[in-house]
Amino acid sequence: MTPHASAAETPTTALAPAQSAAQSPAQSPDLAPGAAFAASAVAGPPPPARFRHLLVSEWIKTRSLRSTPWTLALAALFVIGCSAVAALADRENLRAKAPDAAPVREFLCFDAYPVAGYMTLMLVAGSMGVVSIVGEYSSGMIRTTTVAVPARHSVVLAKAAVVAALWTVVGAVISTGSFLVSQAVLDGVHAGVPITHPGVARAVAASTLLAPVCALVGLGLGVLIRHTAAALVATLFTLVMLPTLFSQSQQWSADVNHMMVAGAWKRLVQSWADLPGSPVHDATVSGSWAVYGLWPPVVIALALFFVRRRDV
Repeated sequence: MTPHASAAETPTTALAPAQSAAQSPAQSPDLAPGAAFAASAVAGPPPPARFRHLLVSEWIKTRSLRSTPWTLALAALFVIGCSAVAALADRENLRAKAPDAAPVREFLCFDAYPVAGYMTLMLVAGSMGVVSIVGEYSSGMIRTTTVAVPARHSVVLAKAAVVAALWTVVGAVISTGSFLVSQAVLDGVHAGVPITHPGVARAVAASTLLAPVCALVGLGLGVLIRHTAAALVATLFTLVMLPTLFSQSQQWSADVNHMMVAGAWKRLVQSWADLPGSPVHDATVSGSWAVYGLWPPVVIALALFFVRRRDV
């Protein structure tokens, strides 16, 4: 062999070990399947799930439940139906009261947003918020979730985001539908008002946000209690029953009532101004919006605090 030939072959011989070392163990045909799996495991764990992946996962969980679309559809039909019934009853009263009088264009707020219908919406939204998390505890799926995503607070935040987005859309559909249906009925006696009428936009917004606020309260209570029956009863009591225990005839009792979600919603929907000298102590509009803004973050913050300190 000539010196020139040996020098030319030296780089190829030197690169061969490097190429064989760079070859992945899993791609090597000489390794057994078990050895390839072990080698790939040594390479490192998969990257952690990002928050957007958690959002997609929670949306799939919610959408895959057969009861979800039926519950939402029935709730929407019931609440909008209550608005239609209330408007029909008031239309007949207006006809009987003054059949020949000129119509007065006032926003009949509790025809568009009847208390019975929206108390039912509060119950449905709060209950769905409870079931969205307690169902995972009762089925044991929460253990699988926390194994895949050890950051429990991220799971709760993702679930809260999905619940809030879903019920905001549902609340907007129900609130808009209630207003349109009720005003169409009242137009029969020329008592309907447009959406630009004073006080209408606030009532529509308050009724839209009522559903996500109640759903987030139910979700937070579900994380705190983790038992279906107890969490549902606590949600029912907090959202619907507790405000009825405090009247607005005395200042201290009215202050407690004003701090409840139901009391804040009624004040925001109410279209008339406070009457001077009235024995009823009404809440302020700004204070009622503050109640809307404080209940969900406070309850979710408590849920995050305790979910990090308890076993699943």
